[in-house]
Amino acid sequence: MHDIHVAVAKHYVENLKEEVKKGMREKAEEGIYPGRAPIGYRNNSLTRSIDVDPERAPMLKRIFELYASGEHSLLTLRKTVLNETGLRLSCSYFETILKNRFYLGYFLWQGVEYKGTHEPLISGHLFDRVQDVFTGRNKPKYRKHAFAFAGLLTCAHDGCTVTAELQKGKYVYYRCSHGRGKCSLPYMREQEVSDRMGELLKDIYVPETIAQTIVDSLQSDSTRAEVERQKRIVATQQRIAGLGARMDQMYEDKLDGKIDNEFWTRKMNEWREQERRLESDLSGLKVQVTAESVLTVKRLFELANKAHFLYFTRNQAERGQLLKSVLLNCDTDGVSFVPTYRKPFDLIFQRAKNEGWSGREDLNLRPPGPEPGALPG
Repeated sequence: MHDIHVAVAKHYVENLKEEVKKGMREKAEEGIYPGRAPIGYRNNSLTRSIDVDPERAPMLKRIFELYASGEHSLLTLRKTVLNETGLRLSCSYFETILKNRFYLGYFLWQGVEYKGTHEPLISGHLFDRVQDVFTGRNKPKYRKHAFAFAGLLTCAHDGCTVTAELQKGKYVYYRCSHGRGKCSLPYMREQEVSDRMGELLKDIYVPETIAQTIVDSLQSDSTRAEVERQKRIVATQQRIAGLGARMDQMYEDKLDGKIDNEFWTRKMNEWREQERRLESDLSGLKVQVTAESVLTVKRLFELANKAHFLYFTRNQAERGQLLKSVLLNCDTDGVSFVPTYRKPFDLIFQRAKNEGWSGREDLNLRPPGPEPGALPG
């Protein structure tokens, strides 16, 4: 009799266990996470759903934004978050948070990814940037000394990078890195490099009338661009709805026994990933960018026209930053400097060269220097 009671009890426990698993799986299929909510969310015992935690959700967004900048390791991220928010977590837990797709609106349950009904805390674009940092595609570069024109120059003799070095603790010189052996590029003083490269900014001048014509043309095209954007939004929404209908139908087929669980799991994972990508695209399309792009072009022309004047009013570090916003690289043999401009400054340079815009002394004058004996400001 004792053995019979034990067998009955064991059967009851196993049956109860299976029923619980079945109930949790059905809950997951409805989009409700059947476990404990991760940090940033909280379980709602009344509605049996997952709600955003208003106190910790902003902290979670901040964690993703900090790490996506590429300026932090997990250790420095932990220290920064502790100082800013008082939240004390281990480095391994930070990694778990940053790789958790729950914050995108998805969750994994028994090997299957489901789209949750909970509100996403971050965008797909921000999540992808964080993953890029983990895979090393967005790691920051550190230098012992912040040389103003480092990374901008290439030796015209052998194609090697022109590097900078500090001599006698205060003098900066630029020379070939000699990656292919010694060459004839001479040492160049930083002030000489600075002056010669500043002259390159004369060649990206755009007359005000032409710049205004281009901006006006862009503004007239903005309506057409907005119509096209709305069409793409509708098309993407239809594709998402179509995927949802296919997933619903496959779930019905699974319940009817028309397909096995393994096939259903594989297809659902594929379609969930497609759905995530489409929703990420939709999120990007919904951002209003047309007016901002016109404004950006207008500012770009303003920078092109004022770059030469602004350059000679700045210190060496600021000059280097200005050049890096305009140039990709510059070949030098120690005498001449041949620039490679960033887009769209390369187009402005070619047009200016063909149309003869550049070199106008009345518009590209260097600002006057201080009077002899004048005190620095």
